[in-house]
This record gives sequence, structure tokens and C-alpha cells, in this order.
Amino acid sequence: MHAANIFQLGIKELRGLARDPVLLILIVYSMTLNIYTAAEALPETLNRAPIAIVDEDRSPASYRIVQAFYPPYFMPPNLISQREMDARMDSGLDTFALDIPPEFQRDLLAGKSPTIQLNIDATRMTQAFSGGGYVQSIVTSEVSEFLNRYRSPSVVPVDLALRARFNQELNKGWFGTITEVITSITMLGIILTGAALIREREHGTIEHLLVMPVTPTEIMVSKIWSMGLVVLLASAFSLFFIVKGALAVPIQGSMGLFIAGTALHLFATTCMGIFLATVAGTMPQFGLLLMLVLLPLQMLSGAVTPRESMPEVIQAIMAAAPNTHFVALAQSILFRGAGLDVVWPQFLALLAIGGVLFVLAQRRFRRFLR
Repeated sequence: MHAANIFQLGIKELRGLARDPVLLILIVYSMTLNIYTAAEALPETLNRAPIAIVDEDRSPASYRIVQAFYPPYFMPPNLISQREMDARMDSGLDTFALDIPPEFQRDLLAGKSPTIQLNIDATRMTQAFSGGGYVQSIVTSEVSEFLNRYRSPSVVPVDLALRARFNQELNKGWFGTITEVITSITMLGIILTGAALIREREHGTIEHLLVMPVTPTEIMVSKIWSMGLVVLLASAFSLFFIVKGALAVPIQGSMGLFIAGTALHLFATTCMGIFLATVAGTMPQFGLLLMLVLLPLQMLSGAVTPRESMPEVIQAIMAAAPNTHFVALAQSILFRGAGLDVVWPQFLALLAIGGVLFVLAQRRFRRFLR
């Protein structure tokens, strides 16, 4: 291979990308607004959930329960009648509807166990699961304090001292931000190289390259370094200006070490993008193939769900995926401040997987050019 050929072909790829507004918008959106949204609107977080209350008792005890629901977890409760409850839930206006029965306070003071009905719109799954526990905890706490006639911390036989490390504020937005950066790097690494190859085939420029004194390997390597460089610069910009700047998420580890790991990961994912592009052949087929590849890569890599909770067969299969090791590497560095002495197995795994993918992509690319 000639370095000059690889460099000039890479510059050509960068110029082609600069003339593609769709891919440019995808890069900007993925590394800015998409990451900001992931931090501010996590779906599993209970935030401003709409709740309605049917207060049929109109007593001090029921009033305490009504006043216990407030932002940011819940919207201010809507006081409605029992006839309105089903209609409002059918219309999707309320996620939770609490029905406090008549003579609720009198039964409490008499030592009875009155029943409060809680209706949940379970189609809103993420809020339904966590919100039901919140409502039960709030009602139990308010009833207990009303019967005891004073507020006091609950007495438990064992005192659990909680010490949160790496995220002392227990802010879910920090986790969502870093996870979205990791996911976007994987997605862009595959899409940009695959789209660059298919774009040349659709425009007919691939035939022009074949009559020039360049080899297929030089063409492939030029796409790998140019598209990888774009994603690397975009990820560095996102970490410095969006994650650390706009969102004020602290990054614990070495940025240089993370960038080095990202470069190895991009080597693997760009090779994967070329391989998938040679399999697809056209841009619509490439888009369909991406849905079959990207979703499993993202969902089963450990970025969203810990790998330990997955079946062992899935864990074994995903050990061959580059982003599985990149997720472990990135989380160790950015969350826990790990050094090379901790993440060197992930570096070696990415290097080995990238080498295998490079050989497979090279063979497939040669057939693609025939």
C-alpha cells in the first residue's frame, strides 16, 4: 500500500461527506441534540406523571394524601369524580387514578383496614412499574404519620449506610448521557463507511477508481481512516462541549485513553460497515440490514442492560461484538476513572475483533469490485 494514495483517497471521502447534507445532519444530531435529550428525558425516570384523585371522604386524612403528590415525580393531582375516572383513563389523560373511599378516616381511627383503589394505565410501562411503588410508599407514609399524629423517621432493625460511588447524586441523566455517546459512536462508525461505499457505487465513481493505480485495500483503508476520523472528532466535541459543558456531567478518567479506545472501536465498526455495505449493495437494502444489526448490538452490548442478567448463550455470542468490549471500556474510564491496567483486556479484544473484521471486509470488498 502507498500512504500517499490512502491519504488522497481519504481526503476525497471527506469531500464527499461534506457534500452530503443528510449524513452531516445525522452526525450533528447524534452528537448534540440526541445526547442532550437522553440526559433530560430518560424514559425509565418517573417525571411529572399525571395523576387524578377521587376524594370521596373529604377528611383531613384524605387531604394529607392529596397534598403529598407534587412535582417533579407527579403533576399536581386533578380532583375528579368517580364517574370521570374511567373516561379520563380511557382518553389517556391520567396515568394514575387514586380512589379514596367514603369514611376512610373513620375506619382508620377505628383500627380497621380500609382499601384505597389505585388504577394504573399500564400501557405507559416505564411509569407504571416505578410509579405504582411511589404511590404506595406515599400513601403508606401519610397514613402512618396521620395515625401517629407526628412525623418521624421509620425505625428499622438494621441501619443501612448507603455510599454512592462515581455518581453521588444518583443522577440517571449522567448514565443516559454517556450511554448515548457510546451508542452514537457505534452507529455512526457503521453507517458512514457503509454509506460512503454505496454512494460511490450508485454514482459510478467506483469504476473510475478501479482504472487508477490504486489497490482495493487502499480504497478500503482510506474509507476507514477518513470516516473513523470524523466520528472520533465528533465524539470528542460531544464529550467536551455537550457532556461536560452543557450538561455538566463529570468525566472521571483520562480522555486520551478513552479516545485511544474509541479509535480501536471505530477501526472495528468501520470494517463492519464496509462488510455490510458489500452484502447490501444498495442504500435501501443497507438501511434494512442496519435495523437487523444495530438494534441487537445496542440492546445486548451491556449499555442498557447489564450483561450478567442476560442468558449465557447471549453473553457468549455478544463477546464477539466490538461494542460489547467498548461499552465496558468506556464505562470503566468515564464513570470509574479506570486506567490502562484495568481496561487492557478490552483494548486487546477490540484489536483482535477489528483485525478479524478487517480481513473479512477486505475479502468481501474484493469480490464486491469484480
